[in-house]
Amino acid sequence: MDMASLRCEFRDAAAERAFQRHHLAMTQAQLRVTFIFCSLFYLCFAASDMAWLGYSVRTTMLMGARLAVAGVALGGLIVLRRRPGSIPVTRGVASVVEIAGAAGFLLIAALRPAEFSLHAISMAIVVIVIYIYIPNRLLYAAAIAAPATLGFIVLAARLGDLRRVELGTMAALLTLTNLFGYVAARRYQLLLRDEYKAQMVLKNLSVRDPLTGCYNRRHLHEQLLETEIARAQRYRLCLTVIMSDLDHFKAVNDTYGHNGGDAVLQRFGALLQSMTRDGVDSVVRYGGEEFLLILPETDLAGGALLAERLRHALADTPVEHEGRQIAITASFGVASIDFATSAHDAHLNMIAAADELLYAAKNGGRNRVCTRQLV
Repeated sequence: MDMASLRCEFRDAAAERAFQRHHLAMTQAQLRVTFIFCSLFYLCFAASDMAWLGYSVRTTMLMGARLAVAGVALGGLIVLRRRPGSIPVTRGVASVVEIAGAAGFLLIAALRPAEFSLHAISMAIVVIVIYIYIPNRLLYAAAIAAPATLGFIVLAARLGDLRRVELGTMAALLTLTNLFGYVAARRYQLLLRDEYKAQMVLKNLSVRDPLTGCYNRRHLHEQLLETEIARAQRYRLCLTVIMSDLDHFKAVNDTYGHNGGDAVLQRFGALLQSMTRDGVDSVVRYGGEEFLLILPETDLAGGALLAERLRHALADTPVEHEGRQIAITASFGVASIDFATSAHDAHLNMIAAADELLYAAKNGGRNRVCTRQLV
């Protein structure tokens, strides 16, 4: 998972989407807190303007600007509530509120030109909020904060009664605030993604066999099998499992050593994964040299065909190890259920049935496939 250093996102689009999906609930929770705070902030200042400045056209305009920003923030809360699972909507809402907050503040500063020195402090706060407290893509935040800062400096130069040195100092400090905000947000984004990468590594280690990269037996029984059976039952689909076992594997270890045996296991695991559907089928190292394939939406004929293809591919391609060719074969047991017609509890012995068929294939001479439709 390499990262693009400028935008602080994973270079791989799929990895970045997975990261965004993983943090979506947390991102929306942060947005809700920030939007509520910003709404209260602008509403309080709208009330204070009326109390301190009295009624006038300018006061009405100030109040309208503050209420508009608060309204956009509250509207963002409603949109997030209605579209809690959408990453683009979440990013869009964050950007719209940032733009509204920055534009509203510039309007307020223009309506109170005598207070640009005080406005500069508020502008710095707005910049920090955009970069750090409103979760958004870093490039989006920079594309909003930097032009808003430039607009504020232009307004101060044209409307504010500031000396040149004061204007220059203000511009320098606000530029520094943008740089600080960008660096701080960049560091935060990198830390989040480093943490996510570490979590994914640990998760992968917990569900994968380290030698072959196939799923492990723990994951099979804790989640994988139950999920696929429940799905097949719900939609009344076919589900097929294939139990496979390398023939005479002990002889491979005795002849070529455990390194040779490991090479054969890795080759077999890679073959199983390459000839099954990525993201649909599951390959599990069931134990030792036994591997289990779970094939959703696959009938008995489809499972038998795949098992025969695997059998031929393994037998026709010896495993290379330290300049030697290791010839290896495997036996397969295929069990299938059609949940549209099967008994309610037919799946309970599905793996056991495939295991029995595997040993029938071994007892029948090895390097063969045995199948059965479970009813």
